[in-house]
Amino acid sequence: MAEFRETPYSVFNYLVNLGDGSEGEVQGGFSEVSGLNAEITIAEYRNGNAPANYVTKIPAVSKAGDVTLKRGVIGAENIYNWLDQIREGDVTAKRNVEVKLKRENATDPSAVVTWKLINAMPIKWTGPTLTAKGGSDVAMEELVLSVEHIEQS
Repeated sequence: MAEFRETPYSVFNYLVNLGDGSEGEVQGGFSEVSGLNAEITIAEYRNGNAPANYVTKIPAVSKAGDVTLKRGVIGAENIYNWLDQIREGDVTAKRNVEVKLKRENATDPSAVVTWKLINAMPIKWTGPTLTAKGGSDVAMEELVLSVEHIEQS
């Protein structure tokens, strides 16, 4: 259950659990999570004998958007191995991924809001942009997950 308070929570303290049993291990924390969204499509309907000359809007199919995770390259192979499972056609490789927003006090491990990404699977991996100039940027990798449904608690 989400924890209510008068002031909004900050966005900088969160944990991503990829659903692979490695939550307690450090496999490279994600520096950004984006695309958490859900949408309900609308069906328009009007009876031919309706007295009003407008359509009735009825909730139809709901869908979740793709979620993007970004992290620095650390040599961990957990994301790439998961992508390989999907590429090989392993439909059992879908996972329930959790994104847990925590309090600003990093010593408190409890989550104030948790978003569960139901039946998530990787659909795109992007490696870092490598450049010889500058040299002060961090090598980043990006993973896009297709999500069937999002639950919040």
